[in-house]
Amino acid sequence: MDDDLLGGHLQELRRGTVVVAALATLRRPTYGYALLERLAEAGFPVDANTLYPLLRRLEKQGVLTSEWNTEEARPRKFYSVTADGAALLEALLDEWQTLHTSIGKLR
Repeated sequence: MDDDLLGGHLQELRRGTVVVAALATLRRPTYGYALLERLAEAGFPVDANTLYPLLRRLEKQGVLTSEWNTEEARPRKFYSVTADGAALLEALLDEWQTLHTSIGKLR
């Protein structure tokens, strides 16, 4: 199989799952760089140029909230899921499970 072909399709597949991965991770307040690290450690590497605009968009949609922590030497913006974000995550996870089951039936 052509690696470029596979890579392109894998990128498409992962693009839609970044929101789910971020919401799942942000159930506990986390700052951006730590979120990048946690996602990578879980086997879900995300580019910073993808993640930070996504975080801003999700905050604008009301599913994330942010707060600056200035108590440390370096100020950090911590993100966390709102109640609407938690509900969105559950709905997306339910849909993910439905899709997984449906694809399993097609194999």
